[in-house]
Amino acid sequence: MFFKWIVHLAVWFLVQAVTEKCQKGNMSSNTASQVLYGSNITLSCRLTQHERCNKIAIFHNGSDIKSIHGTEISTDISVLDYGRLVFTCKLLCDYTKKLICGIDIESGNPPDQPTNVSCIQFGEDGNPTCRWDKGRFTHINTTYMLQLSNGTDIFSFLEENVNNKYGLLDLRKKLNFESTYTAVVAASNGLGSAFSQPLTFMLIDIVKPRSPTDITVKFDNNSATNCTILWQDQQATQRFRLRYRPITSQQWTMVNWLSTRRYSLHDLKPHTEYEFQVSCRFHPSRGIWSDWSTFQTRTPEAVPVGLLDVWYVMQDIDSQRQTVTLFWKALNESKARGKILHYSVTFQEESHRSPKAAEVNTTTQTHYAKVIPMMNYNITVCAHNSKGTSPPTSISTHLNVLDLPPPRSVFATSKGNNSIFVTWEPPSNPSSFINGYVVEWVRRRHRNTSSRHHLNWIKLLASDLSTVISENIKHRACYHINVFALYNNRAGQVASTRGYSRQEVLFFAAPAAGPQVYATAEADGARVSWDEIPDHQQMGCIASYNIYLRNKNADVVPKIYSIRQESSRNSFYIKNLQQGVDYTLWMTASTLAGEGPKGNEQPVYLESASEWTFILSVCIFIVISICMCSVPCINKALCSLFSIFVPQWYSKAIPDPANSSWAKKFTSVNDELSLYPKPFLSNLSSFEEPETIEVEEVFIKRDSLAFEDQLIFNVKSNGSQDWQIGSFEKQDSAKKNSECKPLATSIADDGDNYGCQLPYLYKKLIAEETEQIQTISNYLPNPLMDTTVNYLPSNVLVSTVENNEDNSELEYNSISVFPTTSLLTPVFSCGGNLTLDAIKVDCNSFKG
Repeated sequence: MFFKWIVHLAVWFLVQAVTEKCQKGNMSSNTASQVLYGSNITLSCRLTQHERCNKIAIFHNGSDIKSIHGTEISTDISVLDYGRLVFTCKLLCDYTKKLICGIDIESGNPPDQPTNVSCIQFGEDGNPTCRWDKGRFTHINTTYMLQLSNGTDIFSFLEENVNNKYGLLDLRKKLNFESTYTAVVAASNGLGSAFSQPLTFMLIDIVKPRSPTDITVKFDNNSATNCTILWQDQQATQRFRLRYRPITSQQWTMVNWLSTRRYSLHDLKPHTEYEFQVSCRFHPSRGIWSDWSTFQTRTPEAVPVGLLDVWYVMQDIDSQRQTVTLFWKALNESKARGKILHYSVTFQEESHRSPKAAEVNTTTQTHYAKVIPMMNYNITVCAHNSKGTSPPTSISTHLNVLDLPPPRSVFATSKGNNSIFVTWEPPSNPSSFINGYVVEWVRRRHRNTSSRHHLNWIKLLASDLSTVISENIKHRACYHINVFALYNNRAGQVASTRGYSRQEVLFFAAPAAGPQVYATAEADGARVSWDEIPDHQQMGCIASYNIYLRNKNADVVPKIYSIRQESSRNSFYIKNLQQGVDYTLWMTASTLAGEGPKGNEQPVYLESASEWTFILSVCIFIVISICMCSVPCINKALCSLFSIFVPQWYSKAIPDPANSSWAKKFTSVNDELSLYPKPFLSNLSSFEEPETIEVEEVFIKRDSLAFEDQLIFNVKSNGSQDWQIGSFEKQDSAKKNSECKPLATSIADDGDNYGCQLPYLYKKLIAEETEQIQTISNYLPNPLMDTTVNYLPSNVLVSTVENNEDNSELEYNSISVFPTTSLLTPVFSCGGNLTLDAIKVDCNSFKG
């Protein structure tokens, strides 16, 4: 809509601009600006100003209609479009177009005569509003005006509604009740005008009152059928009307021409939901009725009326007792006249002796079963609501009635529309009077349930030998149907059949699918169970099932087990299957029309005895082994036996470092340190963390034997200690020269005695940070003071050689190198260990 207005506005400006600048020429039409749809018009254009080009053309909505070389052009056009049409005249010069002039034409229809003129005023203090139908759409600007006259004055009202179908106008003028008014609607445009038929009215004729308020319903003396309706109205209305109905009914009961604001109703239905409506108008015989005011309420309950329709089934338990089961239909609403709270069932013995008191039983169901002694009884059944009790229904039992034959030739077929048609014939030679028949039906899947919740039945007269059952019938479902003959209200022997419901008349077919089957191996056979075929695939009542069993390893005909559907079983046991043989089984279902396709295949396999023996043997072995391993002596023997078959390294004990000779020697040296005076160890309390010192291993070539001096701490056999100087080279070494070897590790060389336990080594100490000044032991050269390379004194590096008990082996103890501390002195002639807090050793010399 916005776009259309923009386009129209742009064209209007263009035309106006060209029209104002029509110095070059002019354009005209032989008609007015509004023309009738389908008419012919003549357009002319004239060029009045000299131009280099002399070809002009007339355009419609951008399309060339006609062109000519010259200064004047004229053409005839048929108007076949509704609405605004834009025509332009342009000068054609080469590939450019110059506007000369333009003209607008509107195409439409003349207005139709306005019809259905009506006026209404809501309430006494409102303003009249008039409405009319405009007729066909004109497509051009059309004016609608309502002229209102009271005989002396004429009032005009211009419509402001833009609706194309109907006109709506608020007169915004107060009218009086004494005057008579005439209203006429006039419609006009450039193509013509039309007037409506005059509408003559008085204000009382068009005023619509407001709806009555405060509707209430009062029942007379708690009556369930009589009530009084009251309502309020604050206007000067003189007539009322009333209508009411049960909420479930479409038919209204009308009460007209009421002059009062109350009305009494009679003969309502008890315990029924009613809807009441009231309306009003100002004048008794003229004017507009108000809208309906609505009120809903339920009438009170009343005492039930009507007798319960009761019949019973009797079965002997033994010679002294019998079971009586009674059935009855619930009362309909018109007879129940309220909510039935419960039923009472009274048993009264029929005895010539002093009668016993009647036994009263209550139930909320519509059936009741009781075990009673073997005698005749008078039984009454009543319905109870909050207002009272229904009249009793009485029946009598008779022990002497024995022959109760069933009906004959019971047959059921689909009737269509989800109903089943049942027919039968009377029993042959009945011994008692037949006072009716009972037809009961239950869905096939609910047949064997102990509860009678799903049971439906209908009681018929003795003359009825057929019926159509449709209550609670599901689409495409099989129903089990029983027919009884009633002998003095006692059900005789049953005659049964089955019926299948369908929307259309049924032509029986075979099932469309097979049952879903399951199989479980048990002992020497298999337990087979299955699910019922879905209702929509049964295509009728299932008559039987077939189980097919086939040996997978033998090309033989499958064995068939037939199961009648009357057995109502969903499982079957197949006996005498061979162990260790693979079987496959499947099932099919059949209706009266034939057998359906097979369902899923299910494998069946019975374990052979040898397989079970092997599994059992393995389990027994595992259990015995666990029990034996729990006995200590057996466990130890098994471990010893197991150690024979494992590698020697697996059972070799890991030595304890605490038992090494180094640990023992270190312990003895610590004991000796504790014997010296405290001044010697006074620096211990003030010892601070020293800086890290790198220890560099240096190999020195020995030129003479004088430089090969080493301190050897030897333990003699008599326990004395001695320092000896000796060579540290192995006697069998291939490199017996003046080179010194690096420090060896403390790993024994498979029993060979070391000729040289410690090489003649010197340790060079280098401080990492020369900027920090640290107190250095007097017993170690100070690397910060000495310009020569500093080494540990030879008497500090001690190799301790300890003789074993057989004096045949020498143990090598690791050398500990300590940082600069005052803990060690050269006083010890027996040697000792030097301990450094941090040590860095260049191990490149250890590489061969």
